[in-house]
Parts: sequence; C-alpha cells; structure tokens
Amino acid sequence: MKALALTIVVLVSKYIGFPHDLTVFSSKHMQKKTWILIFSVFILQIFTYSKALDVTQYGAVGDGVTDDSQAFLKAWEAVCGGTGDGQLIVPAGMAFMLQPLKFQGSCKSTPIVVQVLGNLVASSRGKWKGDKDQWILFSDIEELVVEGNGEINGQGSSWWEHKGSSRPTALKFKSCNNLRLSGLTHVDSAMAHIHINGCNDVTISNLRINAPESSPNTDGIDIAVSSNVIIQDCVIATGDDCIAINSGTANIRISGIDCGPGHGISIGSLGKDGEIASVEDVCVQNCNFRGTMNGARIKTWPGGSGYARRITFNGITLDNVENPIIIDQHYNNGDSDKSTDEKSSAVEVSKVVFSNFVGTSKSEYGVNFRCSARVPCTEIFMKDVKIETASSEMGQVAQGQCLNVRGGVSTLAVPGLECLALSTDMLSWGSMPEQSCMLPQQAVQPNTRPLQDPLWIYGSRGKRLGVDNVVLTSLISFGFIYVLG
Repeated sequence: MKALALTIVVLVSKYIGFPHDLTVFSSKHMQKKTWILIFSVFILQIFTYSKALDVTQYGAVGDGVTDDSQAFLKAWEAVCGGTGDGQLIVPAGMAFMLQPLKFQGSCKSTPIVVQVLGNLVASSRGKWKGDKDQWILFSDIEELVVEGNGEINGQGSSWWEHKGSSRPTALKFKSCNNLRLSGLTHVDSAMAHIHINGCNDVTISNLRINAPESSPNTDGIDIAVSSNVIIQDCVIATGDDCIAINSGTANIRISGIDCGPGHGISIGSLGKDGEIASVEDVCVQNCNFRGTMNGARIKTWPGGSGYARRITFNGITLDNVENPIIIDQHYNNGDSDKSTDEKSSAVEVSKVVFSNFVGTSKSEYGVNFRCSARVPCTEIFMKDVKIETASSEMGQVAQGQCLNVRGGVSTLAVPGLECLALSTDMLSWGSMPEQSCMLPQQAVQPNTRPLQDPLWIYGSRGKRLGVDNVVLTSLISFGFIYVLG
C-alpha cells in the first residue's frame, strides 16, 4: 500500500513538473498544480497511516500514582490479538504505575513491537499485590521487540532491607524466541533487573542498568536455559553480578560492557543443591570492570555435577578490581576446603581462556584458581595478561594462587602461576574458543518494521495521531489554498 502511495506521488510530481520557461506560470496554473500536490500528500498520509496502539487509548492515566495495570493488559490483549499492526506504545512524558503483570503469548501478530518512551514504575513493597517472583513478565511470544528511551523503575529500596524474603525480578522473559531488547534504562530492581529464561536467538543492546552498590542481589542481566544470546554495548552498575550466565546456556556472546560497581561477569553459580549444570561456548570480550568485586569469574557449588566449558574472556580492562580473574569450585564455602573434598562430585570446569587482560587489582591477588581435588579444573589457559596492584606506585605485580588446576600459559602472563605450564604451542590451543570468540558476531534481530513511519503520525509525546487528524490537516490545507486562490 505504501508503495502504491509513493508511486502516485511520483507520478503527480512528474505531472506538475516545473516548466523551463518560468513566464508560463499563472496564478490559475499554480493553483491547479498546488491542489494536485496537496491531494497527493493526502493520499500518501492515508496510505502510510500507522495503526500502532497507545496504552492511553485503553485508559492508562500515566500520573505515576494511578494503577494502570488493567489498561496495559487490555492494550496487550488487543495488540497480541492482531489489532494495532503489532505495535504498542508507552508514550513519553508520562509515568505509569504498575502492579505485577503477565503479557502472555502466543500472538496473532509477528513481530510484536513494544516501544517504551515513558516510565514504568513498580508499586512499593507495602502496596504490592500478587506475584513476588517477578514484576513484569513476557511469556511465549515469538519475535518480541521491547525498545525505546524510557525507564523501568523497580522501586527496590522498599525491598532491599528484607533480604531474606521473596523479592521480585523487575523484567522477565520466558520462552520468547527471536527477542530484541534495546535502549531502555533499568533502575533499582528489588532483585535482578532482567532475567532471560528459556529463550533462543536473543539480542540485548544499549541498555543502562543502575542500582546502588549496597543493594542485595540486584543482578543486571541473568541468563538461564537459553542459547544464541548476544549482549552488547551496555552500562551496568549494580549491587551484584553485572551479568550472570546460569545453567542450561550455550553460545553466549558478550561485548562492550562497562561494569561497575558490581560483582563482575560470572559463569554461575552452578551446581547448587546437587544440580547437574551445563554451560558452554561463552565469549566475553572488550569489557571494562571498574571498582568491581570480581572481574571474570566462574563459580560452582561443592556437590554439583555437569560442566562449564569452552569459555573465553578476552580483551578485558581492569580498574581497581578486587578479584580480577577467579575460578572458585568452593563457592559459598569460605576458605575451608575440607568439606569440599568430602563431596563426591563437582561441576567440571575446562577449556577456559583468559587473554588480553590489563589493569589493576585492589587486592594482592590478580588471579585465584580454587578448584576441586576430585574434579580438578583442566585446560585452563592464560595469554597476554598483565595485572598490577592498584595501591603500588611502582606498578607492583599482583600475586597469583592456584589449587588443583591444570593448563598452560602462552607469551606474557603476569602474575605467573606455577601450576600452569609454560607452553609456546599449547597443543589444545587450536581447539580453544578464543578463535571463534574473536570473530565478528552478527546480531540476530527480528525482521521488524519501523515503528514510526511518517513523521506526522506521532505527536510530541510519542502519542499516535488518529486518522481524523490526518484528514483535518489535509482539509485545512485545501481550505488555505482555496482562500488564497
């Protein structure tokens, strides 16, 4: 339809083309051609009119106080059912207070595009109604896009002092394949800010996630039971892991993350309560850690089983990081390894590469490998690592320690570790994931249509103009030309 409208405009433009001899113009000639041009614009406006839905059409008030939950559910029911061309808008300049919501698929329209231009605000703990597992849940939706420059505020401060009680994740995606999340600011979740569970082909980009360093368990992005996930170009500052990669994940690509404060980027924790864990093919590259508790971390519980393998951390910058590189198979077990050795199993950690690290450690230890005596860490490699202590004015090299780990180092590795043999070829190096990690990764993105087609379809707050506005604008133009003529 849009192509037809554009064709009409092109033909009309040729028809009213300016003559070479400007003396042939007359007022009637100009009036006629202006009428034709205005008519063509009118046709173009109608044919390019967007049917995107606005939550305020369904009763959302957006004053930050009124509960707009039901209005959002009505709007979702409409757009998921096929109304609105698969597009839903949360308008700018407004704040929508929401109780726990579940946006359920499957939907008749694909893709579903939710543009968050305004702010979403959670209820405080004292006024919370319903599910405490999560605040906003998207479930079983194919080709979902959630994007915009709005803010998602979890109002977590009223929850953080109740650390031992159930607290909701702010935004959860469950079984949403071909998912894209971008542009938003996430602040002060009661617990994790974003949780990806059971999703395949996911792209997350250009997010800002913020919570106080003292806020408990406020992970930035958690991933579980998901594959083919790309996370890139995000700024994350929280009270826990910037990104946590949990069991059931494969083919994860993370790049361009500015992390801090927080607990770094972690594989795990894995193996809790005897869990059989699986994590493989993870690439973390070109990331910065600033004042974090950890940098690159793998953490597993004693007594678990399964594996974490083919993992690469590459191109990492460290600034005053407490534990720059750490593998801990004694997670949550303090400094005591006795009870660990009595366990019959552990999650196997193997084929891990730490390459191109540079920066400073807040503690004396830049590298700390604490692995299980029964299931040692194997094929752990370091390449081009230079970590100094932050407190030293002379650039003192940080220390390294290791327990039950086997692997090698190639070229520069500071601090050096006696447990890792020096190797110039590393027989297993060719099969390491670093090579594939270094390759450019193409983001998997849904085949979405532009949300805002012509400029005149949307008002100043991102609110959709109705067809009556389009008609009215054109009629005014016609009347103006008629009066002048």
